[in-house]
Amino acid sequence: MKRRDFLKNTAVASSVSLLPASMWSSSQEMVLRTAHIGVGGMGAEDLKSISSHEKVKVVALCDVDSNNLEAARQLHPDARGFADYRMMFSQMADEIDAVIVSTPDHSHAPASMLAMQLNKPVYCQKPLAHHVSEVRAMKKLADEKNLITQMGIQVHSFYDYKLATLLIQSGIIGKVSTVHAWSPKNWGYDGPKPTGSDPVPSNLDWNLWLGTSADRPYKAEVYHPMNWRKLVDFGCGTLGDMGVHIFDTPYNALELDVPFTVKNKCRKPNGFGYPEKNTVTYEFPGTPYTAETLKWVWYDGKGAPPGHKDLRLPNKEKLPLQGAMFIGEKGRLLLPHFMELPRHIVDGKYVEIDVSPFVSSGELGEPVRDYALEGNKHYHQFVDACLGTDTCTAPFSYAARLTETILLGVIAGRFPNKKLHWDSENASFRETKANEFLSGNYRDF
Repeated sequence: MKRRDFLKNTAVASSVSLLPASMWSSSQEMVLRTAHIGVGGMGAEDLKSISSHEKVKVVALCDVDSNNLEAARQLHPDARGFADYRMMFSQMADEIDAVIVSTPDHSHAPASMLAMQLNKPVYCQKPLAHHVSEVRAMKKLADEKNLITQMGIQVHSFYDYKLATLLIQSGIIGKVSTVHAWSPKNWGYDGPKPTGSDPVPSNLDWNLWLGTSADRPYKAEVYHPMNWRKLVDFGCGTLGDMGVHIFDTPYNALELDVPFTVKNKCRKPNGFGYPEKNTVTYEFPGTPYTAETLKWVWYDGKGAPPGHKDLRLPNKEKLPLQGAMFIGEKGRLLLPHFMELPRHIVDGKYVEIDVSPFVSSGELGEPVRDYALEGNKHYHQFVDACLGTDTCTAPFSYAARLTETILLGVIAGRFPNKKLHWDSENASFRETKANEFLSGNYRDF
């Protein structure tokens, strides 16, 4: 499958409906028939959460690992199983109402684009895609076809993050000048590129796992099932994993667009793995909730974040392991990641947060401390939107901007300590060499 086949501009009829034909009966009889591409790891969690909705019927399961596929079919024995999502669509397109894509990052766009070309609503795991060109193509096609879409950032619908958004937009700390965000996780690899090859396990279709990426020998414990996040051809590093979750609330609360500059302080690129430690500094154009421009600094890897006066907590407390700090003209707001309430800091002291205005206005419900209950909200929102009873809060129109921001920081890691200037309107860097990494070459497979 060639890249142009995945990313081509599809002519769209204006009569495309938001609701699949299978659901045009009375609302009491509505059922959403779902197909799941990738059902191991996070895909298994996605399958569990989507199928927990009472009006979902899982009709198709797809995974390149037969062990993952068999485990999923044990839970959904009536669903048909496939190794190749192209074969699934070829045989079952008319029986599928919505598609959930939970593959490694490099396969997000190919699978999602094919589903959307067939007029299917899509729930796609984060980050939305592996390349900026894919992100823009996915948004364009979803917009043209007026499709229901949602990116898998389930904490977007959690109580704590909704509260933080409401607080920032209420002006609790005034206009924000800086955001610090961090995770000590290490989805990087500073070692040498592996040599040689290992036998491909009988349960894995290696060609389909590689998909559109370049061919290479299989090496045990290097790619499948988890370490692909560390590798430039398949994942997006820590920034593309935890960064998407931790960026989401500040990005949403401040109503940011894409940045105009980005710089990554990291080791020199090795062409195989992402750096194990990154400090990425963005500059954003201002919004009604920020200063004239906004500075955003991301830290990842062991020891992140380093000491900084903006990050000192009252009573010499330790920072949460992961989180974000808003720096405003009237104070600071700390947002731990995750399942912890935001904390308001003024003049080095905590200030109690009054949530009653948001409760009385109906904008905020009761706090929930059960991850399983909170996690399902985001998935069920997608299902309900497909059924015409809700609206998605992380559609591709939003997710594309957020993911593009993330990916610009990933690209900056190819040019350590060099400030890159981004022209959003023309989707290009002033530094022409960086433009080579906005898209990739698709392999026929």
